[in-house]
Amino acid sequence: MGDGASDPRRRIPRTDALLADPRLAAAVHRFGRARAKSVIAEAQQRARRGEIPPEQVADTAAGLLTQDRGQRGVLNATGVVLHTNLGRAPLSGSAVAALAAAAGHTDVELDLATGRRARRGRDALAALAAAVPAAGDVHVVNNGAAALALAAAVLAGGREIVVSRGELVEIGDGFRLPDLLVSTGARLREVGTTNRTTLADYAAAIGPQTGFVLKVHPSNFVVCGFTSAVPVRQLAGLGVPVVADIGSGLLRPDPLLPDEPDAATTLAAGADLVTASGDKLLGGPQAGLLLGRADLIERLRRHPLARALRVDKLTFAALAATLADPCPPVRAALHADPVELRRRAERLGAALGRAGHKAEVVPSAAVVGGGGAPGVELDSWALALPAAHAAALRGADPAVLGRVVRGRLLLDLRCLAPEQDALLLAALLRLPTET
Repeated sequence: MGDGASDPRRRIPRTDALLADPRLAAAVHRFGRARAKSVIAEAQQRARRGEIPPEQVADTAAGLLTQDRGQRGVLNATGVVLHTNLGRAPLSGSAVAALAAAAGHTDVELDLATGRRARRGRDALAALAAAVPAAGDVHVVNNGAAALALAAAVLAGGREIVVSRGELVEIGDGFRLPDLLVSTGARLREVGTTNRTTLADYAAAIGPQTGFVLKVHPSNFVVCGFTSAVPVRQLAGLGVPVVADIGSGLLRPDPLLPDEPDAATTLAAGADLVTASGDKLLGGPQAGLLLGRADLIERLRRHPLARALRVDKLTFAALAATLADPCPPVRAALHADPVELRRRAERLGAALGRAGHKAEVVPSAAVVGGGGAPGVELDSWALALPAAHAAALRGADPAVLGRVVRGRLLLDLRCLAPEQDALLLAALLRLPTET
């Protein structure tokens, strides 16, 4: 018979001992004893099933209780800069401060000088227009899909949208672009084939029922080999409006992402309207950006659907602050120096080693994510730990999310700001040391 004393389940802390933990004791006052005890029981059960070590029961219970506060903070060590499941772009400090300032009453739709009603979100709209001078006017709705839906409803409701078959994309959670477009009352006129579409294909499809030609950047996949596509500058000569959905929200060219379309270049090439997301490469809050001809923007802004898609004062505040920030977190992560990332990883690894933890410093390949720049890899560095630590780190406060590759948990530093290293180290030091 085995020695019962060696059974790790015997080391699981008792409920009364856990309730004495300062974090859990505070939770009793906030959530009530019944809620605290139920969370403790759940953490104890995880330990009994072997999902977490007994020493992590208190941390796991405390982490579970933080879920009652709403969304939990996460240290993004996945190496995915725009992680959709983590809310895509993290906001800059200036954007967070702008949110706090806008939490009360603001002049979002009021001219304080005259006391009269003013254009809603005019500061953010002016900042967006200044960032892309090629745009005759700009408008903002609540996300990228809403921007394209508004354009389709206003410019092609009851009429046709001419679009290449190779650009009818599907993104996450089964969302398909053609379904969105058809839901607005527009009809799709598909041209070309999956891999090849020519200017003649578009020209042959244009007629009295054409609302606009749609150019979609297939931002989450790449078609290679025997392919052809028609650039915006050629479509602009067809005599009908051209709407370009660039997707990722890049406003100006970035040498790091040479194949990613940007709003300024697309408008200069002749697009009448550009749609994009605000919470991707721009690095701001969730928003749908519309930039283009002033007459088209005015039609969109005045359409009844625009009211249903409008954004609140918090989005405007965060967007304006992001546009004014020279280096929001997304840009900082994309352009992080791999040499400095290695130094940070080595400092963290050395600190863990001094505390008796085993962590290897390894090269890593980060990606842009968020449906942007497919195929682009960013040289990075990571800490490699046993994969068994992944669950415990997800239960930490803040949670730590890495990626498991071939039996190892990689904690990539590219998406973490240097000031977050201390939080990461604290979470790692709470892990049990290997024997």
